[in-house]
Amino acid sequence: MSWQTYVDDHLMVDLPGGGMLQSAAIFGLDGVPWAQSASFPTVDPANLQLIANSFDDQGQVASNLKFGDNKYILIAGEPGAVIRGKLGQGGVTIKKTNSAMVIGFYTDGVQPGDCNVVVENLGDYLVGQGI
Repeated sequence: MSWQTYVDDHLMVDLPGGGMLQSAAIFGLDGVPWAQSASFPTVDPANLQLIANSFDDQGQVASNLKFGDNKYILIAGEPGAVIRGKLGQGGVTIKKTNSAMVIGFYTDGVQPGDCNVVVENLGDYLVGQGI
């Protein structure tokens, strides 16, 4: 299965509470994209590396949780595993695996918990596969 298939068939899907993610991607911990949806924002690989290095100490990314022109407010995550951010009625969930980050964005009308479940479930699956 290609990495793009994981994004298309496991992240960009109808969510239980209605709607879909705005965009999603899988990036290596080095900031290199493996696959992404067409609407995924432009990101700075250096910023993605900063995020990848901040899972254990999420305070490091509190002022640098940026994607495209948007800066997200860091909200409760899971140290070592998940970073979550909020922007207005939308937000982002980032799940770290052994070698990648699974990222999903949601907008108004999508339940944050639905984004969390879809992104974190795929991340957990990849961890279980040693990825």
